[in-house]
Amino acid sequence: MLQSKTMTKYRWTICSLVFFATTINYLDRAVISLLKPYLAAAFSWSKVDEVANYANIEIAFKIAYALGMLFAGRLIDKLGTKIGYALATALWSIAAVAHSLATGTAGFSLARVFLGITEAGNFPAAIKATAEWFPKKERALATGIFNSGSNIGAIIAPLTVPLIAEKLGWQWAFVLTGVIGFLWLILWFIYYEVPNKQKRISQEEFDYIHSDMEDVVEENKAPVSWFKLLNYKQTWAFAVGKFLTDPIWWFYLFWLPDFLGKQYGLKGTDIALPVALVYVISSIGSIGGGYIPMKFINMGWPVFKARKTSMLIYAFCVFPIVFAQLLGGIDMWLAVLVIGLAAAAHQAWSANIFTTVSDMFPKSATASVTGIGGMFGGIGGILLSLFVQKKMFVYYESINQIQTGYYIMFFICAGAYLSGWLIMHILVPKMKKIEL
Repeated sequence: MLQSKTMTKYRWTICSLVFFATTINYLDRAVISLLKPYLAAAFSWSKVDEVANYANIEIAFKIAYALGMLFAGRLIDKLGTKIGYALATALWSIAAVAHSLATGTAGFSLARVFLGITEAGNFPAAIKATAEWFPKKERALATGIFNSGSNIGAIIAPLTVPLIAEKLGWQWAFVLTGVIGFLWLILWFIYYEVPNKQKRISQEEFDYIHSDMEDVVEENKAPVSWFKLLNYKQTWAFAVGKFLTDPIWWFYLFWLPDFLGKQYGLKGTDIALPVALVYVISSIGSIGGGYIPMKFINMGWPVFKARKTSMLIYAFCVFPIVFAQLLGGIDMWLAVLVIGLAAAAHQAWSANIFTTVSDMFPKSATASVTGIGGMFGGIGGILLSLFVQKKMFVYYESINQIQTGYYIMFFICAGAYLSGWLIMHILVPKMKKIEL
């Protein structure tokens, strides 16, 4: 349906709310990566213990996140977007603040478990909200915009967390970032409701949102068992894509400050600018990643062709990361730029792989499928930490050759997306939508 001059644009208000929630989610998640040197000093960790203990804390988060993803999607489909998203945000904000009470590795691991379980609710709720509020052709763009919040959170963290730690102590970095979630909750309850209950939108916008001919009643259908969802190739395509590529983003999020410190001797606030630049670049990729398939669709391409072509382009854009250390030998900022390009390509990929869920499934199942895929992404992250980062990084750190460990890791990053794209293409060549 064509937009009329009187059509409201309230759907972008919803996108803004989801964007800010995702920003807070990643801000809370990224804090610990910037406090690793402060924690090592506070708890007298040796150089090798620092790597091992940090890896253990990270693995605890990933295990909890993977399990949380599985149940969060189902719970949000059952509770609805409004209550489900609010509950998740409130709980992960409490978990973020609770880190300030930790006194060692065990305490941080416990706090990370709580944070992982509760933060798992963000993306199932965000994807469900996007499916409820946007037609198919705009969903990748909307997803790219709200997903760029993960970059903004990762930008804010290095610019503020080390400064807070130095001025007020590391505990306050967890407290101040954690309380922001409670401010978001006020806005969420004021402004969010599903379209058929929202009085702030016009009939024209309501009709435009539902212009894909999906039944409006779909918003109120009962959630589908994830056991049933596992019978579909579409579910496995999304799950495998997440399994192979989610761990790469977590590698950037949790280990980029360490890489810059070990490779170039940066410390404290010196790390802020290069880390922030990586995520500024990745924000551009996130939004651009949603814009390109929308342009293809407007040119008359089928949705599946626009989505897959875009994702293949993004997969190739990651590959130059294998030259990061070579370029860094010329100038550190060249390494930062090529890592930024890879991070941008990931976010562009992420905006589209999330959107494949609403391409292939009805609205009543989007959060559940997103949760299943998120669980597999978490499992991939756990395996990467156990067999690559925990063993490989600890080994190379013990022989003072950690740069070799990062070199191998960058090759893993380069191949993950092409492998994921190929498997998804084999499983769902045309991303046919299922009927539940």
